[in-house]
Amino acid sequence: MEPVQVPDADAFRAFQAQCEAERGWQSRYSREGVGVWVQPPPPAGPAVHTVKCRIDIQDVPAETVYDVLHDIEYRRKWDMNVIDTHDIARLAANADVGYYAWKCPKPLKNRDVVTLRSWQVVDKSYMIINFSVKHAQYPPRKDLVRTVSILAGYLVQSTGSNSCTLTYLAQVDPKGKLPKWVVNKASQYLAPRMLKKMHKACLKYPSWKQQHNVSVKPWLYPEQNKLPTMMLSDLALQHAASLENIDESSLSEVKDERGDHSGSEN
Repeated sequence: MEPVQVPDADAFRAFQAQCEAERGWQSRYSREGVGVWVQPPPPAGPAVHTVKCRIDIQDVPAETVYDVLHDIEYRRKWDMNVIDTHDIARLAANADVGYYAWKCPKPLKNRDVVTLRSWQVVDKSYMIINFSVKHAQYPPRKDLVRTVSILAGYLVQSTGSNSCTLTYLAQVDPKGKLPKWVVNKASQYLAPRMLKKMHKACLKYPSWKQQHNVSVKPWLYPEQNKLPTMMLSDLALQHAASLENIDESSLSEVKDERGDHSGSEN
């Protein structure tokens, strides 16, 4: 088993630099303060594109967006694509392991992922990053395709007392050959819609939080974290090569009402 480590300060700096970089990214969408870029896979790395999405938010402070990204109870309310999401165990004051399953556009199979998630706040930059791990009690399920997050995360940067930018960056292997319509729809439609939906959720969060454990924010106050602790040695890195590939490349799009399908790994 390949050992797992909690990301250090260098890992967060590298993540922020990738979020802010412009060179090597191909624009796929730019409208109404939302942008989507794609970066082809490196020659020696995993054959998976990296997607970067950004939205300029003019009416929500960075701190609130950061809270929304963390608050798993609130996510169950606003993210209509969630099948199941919960934290499993605490690894450190700024790291945990969690499970997330979400709906995909029909007729694709739904996906799930088990990730190590870590977070850090530096000046006015709020970061959450994750990558896939193996957990003995969460093996792949037959009814879901286990996705592999090579690296994914959020960067929230304050631009004023009540404004910020939110960047989502993801290099994720969906473990399957996907139809071209899925790839195109993800960058042209689903990613922008996901960011806009999250923006709406952020606007409603302060009033919702007032009615739901207003002072409980374990991502800010580690002493509030009630999760069981877990040793890093009980986890291992999840590599895509060890999971089954699903060929869905010939499937045609089906209109359905299961949600907007903009869910993504947490």
